[in-house]
Amino acid sequence: MNHSIHSADRATHLKIIMVALVAGAAVAAFGISARSNADYSQTAHVIKAGKPVVITSSDSSMIR
Repeated sequence: MNHSIHSADRATHLKIIMVALVAGAAVAAFGISARSNADYSQTAHVIKAGKPVVITSSDSSMIR
């Protein structure tokens, strides 16, 4: 039983690497499958410009 990564042998290091690779592959597969199930056919939104706005740094009101 090794309680430190520094004193672990080669087999323990390989086990850690394999677990990390399997976990990474599982997370990547889950992300890809979750993204491919989404419907991206109608994601465009058109935003029309409104009236022009004047922004000033003073707190006084503008009189026209």
